[in-house]
Amino acid sequence: MMQNYLSIQDIDSLQSWIAEARALKTDPRRHLNLGQGKTLGLLFFNNSLRTRLSTQKAAINLGMDVIVMNFGKEGWALEYREGAIMDQGAAEHVKEAARVVAQYCDIVGIRAFAGLKDREKDEAEEVLNGFSRYAGIPVLNLESSLQHPLQALADAITIAEHSKKDRPRIVLSWAPHPRPLPHAVANSFVDMMRLQQADFLITHPEGYELNPQVTNGIPIEYDQEKALAGADFVYVKNWSSYSDYGKVLLQDPSWMLTKKKLGKAQFMHCLPVRRNVIVEDAVLDGPQSLIIAQADNRTYAAQLVLKKMLEL
Repeated sequence: MMQNYLSIQDIDSLQSWIAEARALKTDPRRHLNLGQGKTLGLLFFNNSLRTRLSTQKAAINLGMDVIVMNFGKEGWALEYREGAIMDQGAAEHVKEAARVVAQYCDIVGIRAFAGLKDREKDEAEEVLNGFSRYAGIPVLNLESSLQHPLQALADAITIAEHSKKDRPRIVLSWAPHPRPLPHAVANSFVDMMRLQQADFLITHPEGYELNPQVTNGIPIEYDQEKALAGADFVYVKNWSSYSDYGKVLLQDPSWMLTKKKLGKAQFMHCLPVRRNVIVEDAVLDGPQSLIIAQADNRTYAAQLVLKKMLEL
């Protein structure tokens, strides 16, 4: 049972959660009555494909009604500061907005990315924490400034389904991207890997270290090909600089993952992915790619979390 699912730390036993999610896949509608008469509200402050559709599908599998709002485009601009004098752009305070949403929903999902301009503001998680503080109903993190725990749970399910070893070698590799991207997926993947039996390390160019509090104790290798040698799973993701916050320090195409670099490993990526920038076509279209399996498992990750919330 759980109130909120805000980060991977809200999982009390990763292995039991993986087992339960895999069981759900064998009969997705077995708990159809659990959500009847309940409503899931999904508020998107940023774009989405997999998160939106998979979470809606998960709710449908549980018998829930779903209402969706593209809050970033359709809602009033919200204020999050305590004691704010609201004489500028924001038309409504999160105190009212969260409580109003809670009247219409039994669970609310929030998706609000990092702005990558102000590290302190991003780390305060204003949107996610504002709704979890004032809504009074369970809050589901659909990706926030710092975390993407539904993706990390789906990744854990995928690794369990495809691993041939009790302790696989898993590498998280940075790759180039034309735009600065947030750290949420990488952060949650690292947090999830701490709960796994695995030989895990991170590889990236110097200057692209993640928050040292997140990666404390995790091996980091600056030589990508050395890091990838002997890997069983290679998870590729871009992220912007943390120390020089939100900046793209370099776009070195030599860090793109190729079929040659991948070797015999299985390839993972959260999607969307820039072909022939992040990873070459031969990897994405090859038999070692798990990206579609990961996307499929997004439904069962969300369904498991919603199930636990409904069982409160």
